[in-house]
Amino acid sequence: MFREYIRQIVGITPAVLVAIVFHEVAHGYVAYLCGDDTAKRAGRLTLNPLKHLDPIGTIMLILFKFGWAKPVPVNFYNFRHPRRDIILVSLAGPLTNFILAVILSFFYFRFGFYKYSTLFTFYSIKSSPIVMYLSDVIGYSILINLVLLIFNLIPIPPLDGSKVFMVLIPERYRMSYAYLERYGVIILLILILTGVIGHILNPGLRFFINLLAKIATIGM
Repeated sequence: MFREYIRQIVGITPAVLVAIVFHEVAHGYVAYLCGDDTAKRAGRLTLNPLKHLDPIGTIMLILFKFGWAKPVPVNFYNFRHPRRDIILVSLAGPLTNFILAVILSFFYFRFGFYKYSTLFTFYSIKSSPIVMYLSDVIGYSILINLVLLIFNLIPIPPLDGSKVFMVLIPERYRMSYAYLERYGVIILLILILTGVIGHILNPGLRFFINLLAKIATIGM
């Protein structure tokens, strides 16, 4: 049991780092393209994970498979087209996670790495430690990227989905909705601790994993 737990932690840690770093850099880079250089000046357009890690959010992601990084600083007032750019910047992170999941799933399913990992199956074929480790890392990377994709699209402040939702709702409701942000973390923690978040994530994860497996194995 302990050995399996260690194997899981060793496999999931690099997956978490890659997923959250690319997620945050995508936010900052798209903001830069839209006219806001706040993230660039703050040194956040870097693949150095130490610049992006939030201690609590990372622990949550490792233990419960969902969490958060330090938000990239963005100044909406610098955007050339505020409504459009807010949506683009907010979706940049989740979209990047989806692209990573697609690329990784190609290697995972196309080249048979899934055979050596128990992540999406009930058993695995024994192989060299390196192959089994790579299988775990790729499998967890797919999972974590999909979790970040789905989790961040939930329209609860301060998640990315809330910023898109804020732009799309009628203006008369925006102040009331923005008021929720002060309670957003508490709401998310309640959803996590009560298991409600799992009922949101699991159907989406099953859908995307099955979809990516089918896409990756077309023609095989």
